[in-house]
Amino acid sequence: MTSDLTHPAGAPDLVPARMLNEYTYCPRLCYMEWVQGEFAHSADTLDGRFQHKRVDRPAGDLPARERNGKSPGPDDEDAQPEKIHARSVMLSDEGLGAIARIDLVETEGNRATPVDYKRGTVPDIPGHVYDPERVQLCLQGLLLRANGYESAEGIIYYVGSKRRIHVGFDDSLVKQTLELLEAARKMADSGEIPPPLEDSPKCPRCSLVGICLPDEVSFLKGSRYVVRPDDVRRLMPARDDALPMYVVAQGALVGKSGDTLTVKVKGKAAAKARLLDVSSLSIFGNAQVTAQATRELLERGIPICHFTYGGWQKGVTWGMAHKNVELRMHQFRVAGDQSMSLAIAKEMVTAKLRNSRVMLRRNHPQPPATALEEIKRLTAMVETADSFGTLLGIEGAAARVYFAHFGGMIKAGISTFNFRTRNRRPPKDPVNAVLSFLYSILMRQAMVSAMAVGFDPYMGFYHQPRYGRPALALDLAEEFRPLIADSAALTLFNNAELKEKDFIRRARAVSLTQDGRKAVIRAFERRMDTLITHPLFQYSISYRRIMEVQARLLGRHLLGELKKYPGFTTR
Repeated sequence: MTSDLTHPAGAPDLVPARMLNEYTYCPRLCYMEWVQGEFAHSADTLDGRFQHKRVDRPAGDLPARERNGKSPGPDDEDAQPEKIHARSVMLSDEGLGAIARIDLVETEGNRATPVDYKRGTVPDIPGHVYDPERVQLCLQGLLLRANGYESAEGIIYYVGSKRRIHVGFDDSLVKQTLELLEAARKMADSGEIPPPLEDSPKCPRCSLVGICLPDEVSFLKGSRYVVRPDDVRRLMPARDDALPMYVVAQGALVGKSGDTLTVKVKGKAAAKARLLDVSSLSIFGNAQVTAQATRELLERGIPICHFTYGGWQKGVTWGMAHKNVELRMHQFRVAGDQSMSLAIAKEMVTAKLRNSRVMLRRNHPQPPATALEEIKRLTAMVETADSFGTLLGIEGAAARVYFAHFGGMIKAGISTFNFRTRNRRPPKDPVNAVLSFLYSILMRQAMVSAMAVGFDPYMGFYHQPRYGRPALALDLAEEFRPLIADSAALTLFNNAELKEKDFIRRARAVSLTQDGRKAVIRAFERRMDTLITHPLFQYSISYRRIMEVQARLLGRHLLGELKKYPGFTTR
């Protein structure tokens, strides 16, 4: 897919020295961080932040210099040059087109030496300094020169070794730095993300590897380096370290104590969780979150999802919008193009129908041959659908066949509940009440995944925009409804985890009690945490991770890296 969309704003006027380091290491990493605003911590980046604590605090005074190297005030020629140490010094130069925050500047008279702190130990390579660090340090030296100082060398201080390595700014290094500076600026101006590194040893330790998806993108593009699923390395953890937190108790108060979220009910402690272990907070009904907890969650980028008592999502509280404006511009452009939106929608519906058929084959004691054949026939018809109306008709017909046999997947000898037909708003029986609740929290997970990638969750491709409806989240949830929500519902009933006391019946409507909702949430989270073998990439990964990967692959398609969106289908 090619794009004639104007790039948002081109490169900023000044290239940060840290971005030049990233460009030298990996142009794709630089583009994602600088242009798209992507960032994710790893153990290395967190350790690096800790090691930088001392030099990140501004201290000392770096006297201004004129371009000729003289101080602006009167000079005493007989005075001995004063030695000065200044920390966290910000310098820029429009002529050079660069800006840098230098960890430490050591000056003696007119001579200035930038010192850059690096975690870890001195590498066992010629010169003891990697190219990205040499280039970043040289740019700092050039900025010192542009601001009136003499700067002939810089120093890399390795915290792990407690050693200083000197780097001379010779003509060759200066030329390399200026060429890379210009190349980085052109890359940002182009509006086209560089391709992933091919089979690179740099990828496993990169903090953005789960966002970049280098092997996955290369495989789907047919790279000569990644030609088989077995070539795809699983470079991201199979499961998330952080998990959603749900608060369903009415009158609960969510607060913060240090780095811990606390939940109190009627003034008594009910639960707590480290903020590091929380990926999202979901509030059901009449529960409150303190201002202090809300602010901390916003700062950490942890969304607060608000639901009614019955499970209808009413909104999301999140921090500043994701910086990837480029992705949202492409999202809106494609959403406004019916043919392009229809192509994406067809992939999503195809995946959903195939997964529905798999559910019947796996879970029905006597898989109905006619139903399986009908869903297969309808799946084939998706490819020829020429309008959203036709596509909706095909999906609706397949859903009727699927739900006509859904009750057969509930074990009669174990469960006391039965299912006749799908109904909602409001659900009229316990099975439908559970399905509706599961679809709601599945949509919440899809919405969180979409927003984490940088999408606008309200602009979809299959589900059309409607006031208050997160259309893209509904799109992303489609292919996972059978595999996650329906599967969790079957587990609950077939394992007799829900009893009649877990439901409330009012007139013809049925809803879950507080204990019933807790049981459903536990089943949903178990399913999300289940490890499966990815059908395309052949590595082990949880459903929660798969939903995020699908959202990112959709982004890669919209930005033109992938020719089509690959819907997720289980084997």
